[in-house]
Amino acid sequence: MKPIQQTDKSRLEVFLDSSTIVAGIASETGASGAVLDLCEAELVVPVISKQVVVEVDRAISNKLPFLVEKLRVFLLELRPIMVEDPSAEAIRRAAHLTHEKDAPILAAAQAAGVDYLLTLDKKHFLNPRQKVEFEPPVLTPGEFLRVFEKWALRR
Repeated sequence: MKPIQQTDKSRLEVFLDSSTIVAGIASETGASGAVLDLCEAELVVPVISKQVVVEVDRAISNKLPFLVEKLRVFLLELRPIMVEDPSAEAIRRAAHLTHEKDAPILAAAQAAGVDYLLTLDKKHFLNPRQKVEFEPPVLTPGEFLRVFEKWALRR
């Protein structure tokens, strides 16, 4: 597991990719749902990009249309920080570290200056054969919950 980021912030900021949001909306009992609960309780600051909103909307509309209202609630009540989509140059730099499909997500998280990028993308971000140390650190929601617990105990 990656180390806890050294921060004196009162709340950790996490960039949520579309897989984390969809999983959290679809299942309140899983780790992704627990992360959304932390966001709702204002213990964690959720950060997303416009591309993430488009991806989540597409996934839920096409595969889980009965959850469209829960997506609206997420966007309205949790009020995630919405960052601009990254520049083409930032995406090119990120594409040297991860698959080009995921480069805009990594670039947006980097530009936002978040503490962690949360994803369920095992193929491109969480592949143990990759020797890439991403900045910000990339964690699964479950890994983040363990990091958050240690962080909260140290405060």
